[in-house]
Amino acid sequence: MKRERQQAIRELIVQKNIDTQESLKSELEAIGFKVTQATVSRDIKDMGLVKTLSEQGQYRYSILPHREHRMSPMEELYSLMKDLAVSVDHAGNTVVIRCHTGMAQAVCAKLDAAAFEQVVGTLAGDDTIFVLVRTQEDAAKLAEVLGGEAAEQA
Repeated sequence: MKRERQQAIRELIVQKNIDTQESLKSELEAIGFKVTQATVSRDIKDMGLVKTLSEQGQYRYSILPHREHRMSPMEELYSLMKDLAVSVDHAGNTVVIRCHTGMAQAVCAKLDAAAFEQVVGTLAGDDTIFVLVRTQEDAAKLAEVLGGEAAEQA
């Protein structure tokens, strides 16, 4: 059932501009899948779906391009940083990552999954992420590592 449902999700997000979990749930129900919002949320996470900007200028769920192997959390972070981060800077022991509108939480989730030892915690809004690290030196190093990914995109 899960495999069939996730295949249906793949087909739906390719065919339609699905921008919310609720609209995905409605589309799944329209084709015969009885799902809860929690199930849809788990499927989105399991499938690694992210919101991207469509040609029409609207955000929609998309599947990241497949790799020959499953990406590590660090590879996933770098991939998102390249596509979604606009800038990276630091002040004191805080790193600030600016993202395209609506993308900060996706990038932040991958940053958390990468589990940098020097990161104490993160906070994401709509387009900005604050990363609290242990020292000023840690902030400079992390900003350099992450900033390289954002700079490549610019």
